Amino acid sequence: METRPTVALIDLGALKFNYARVREALAADIAVMAIVKANAYGHGDIEAGRALESVGCAMFGVAVVEEGIRLRQAGIKSDIVILGGIYRGQIQEVFDYSLTPVVFDIGMATALDGYAKGRGERKKVHLKIDTGMGRLGILPGEMSGFLDGYVGLTNLDTQAILSHFAQAESEDGSFTDTQLKLFIGSTDRMKRAGITPEFMDMANSAAAIGNAPARFNLVRPGIMLYGAYPAPRFRKIVDLKPVMSIKTRILHLKTVSAGTPISYGGRFVAKRESLIATLPIGYADGLPRRLSNVGEALIRGHRAPMIGAVCMDITMCDVTDIPGAQHGDEAVILGAQGTERITVEEIAEKAGTISYEIFCNISSRVPRVYAG
Repeated sequence: METRPTVALIDLGALKFNYARVREALAADIAVMAIVKANAYGHGDIEAGRALESVGCAMFGVAVVEEGIRLRQAGIKSDIVILGGIYRGQIQEVFDYSLTPVVFDIGMATALDGYAKGRGERKKVHLKIDTGMGRLGILPGEMSGFLDGYVGLTNLDTQAILSHFAQAESEDGSFTDTQLKLFIGSTDRMKRAGITPEFMDMANSAAAIGNAPARFNLVRPGIMLYGAYPAPRFRKIVDLKPVMSIKTRILHLKTVSAGTPISYGGRFVAKRESLIATLPIGYADGLPRRLSNVGEALIRGHRAPMIGAVCMDITMCDVTDIPGAQHGDEAVILGAQGTERITVEEIAEKAGTISYEIFCNISSRVPRVYAG
């Protein structure tokens, strides 16, 4: 059966290239935790994990236990860190699948230690400090209380101490510097209490390539592995290749007269006789509805404006000025065609969001096709 032509093409060769660029930017003694949470930002966590493991990546970061189990069941052998923390009812799975939890409260640390004792095992954990992100982590002011309970736990091995930057992509580094100082002060307190981690890590993509003091001996790149930049200024620092492109084909062509409204609400009205191409992709596929009347697709090497409201399954483009446009022509939503390219950053800007969300919102209805 012929399938709908809307697909996401994933270039695993580009993923490996980007990992190599990260690796080249770091000293040899700095390890890399590749972030593959959220289905590797929509690119496919199993395929991305296998590709990165094949080029030497020995640690992966996911958000939830279910993501870690999925990677283990796919044969990933490297360390898998659960960055979003765990629930009490997931402790057995953390042990059964050799997952490494991030811990930020003494209750969970105590529960993990007790379960480890019952199994006659030890469990690696990462301790998280909240230095200003305001999400997860031990607050510096609560450090003494945490340490009082933690230092007596005998079956936990502190593999890493970590925190997370809130504004690492910003050119104003003042808040980042404040977080960095808090992290160093907090880790010094932990070390004085006898906690000696193998790793200290705080650097996301932006800090990993743009803030050498924040690298410590482990970095956590995410968005840059997939060929997108945390901010425009990073284009001058590292050369990356886009990993994902999204393509479809013209489903239908029609000529409409001047004054014809297009799509829901009539938010576009043809000002002239126009040739309208209907594309089989919509917001159910992850195409942002905010691209209505502002987005573009590449058809025959030209930019074709998206007109009218983006629908759940369908989007229309004006191809009046594209010579020879016809049924079945390729339409590139994200990626290159001829000398033109539509980047994820461009789409995100037009949609009023960030590249992370564009990637993550590409739905499972869009098949991923892998190469490289």
